[in-house]
Amino acid sequence: MAPTPKQITLRNPSPALTRRLRALSKTSGESLNTTILRVLEGALGVDARRERLRREADWTAADLADFDDALAAQRTVDEALWR
Repeated sequence: MAPTPKQITLRNPSPALTRRLRALSKTSGESLNTTILRVLEGALGVDARRERLRREADWTAADLADFDDALAAQRTVDEALWR
């Protein structure tokens, strides 16, 4: 597995892209780098995956009961199909 790069260089961003990123950075009070990372992660679904993993890692007893209820129909064996 290749090492994760510490730095990525973007060449020749359009003036419109640069303006919008800088405006978003200023509005959110973040550095330009943090804004770009947040936008890229959001566009690629990285945040959604993290949220999904967080939800799955923090199941409550009620979550487990809901999950078990949802799987109940799949746990039923249709005997006619196995003859």
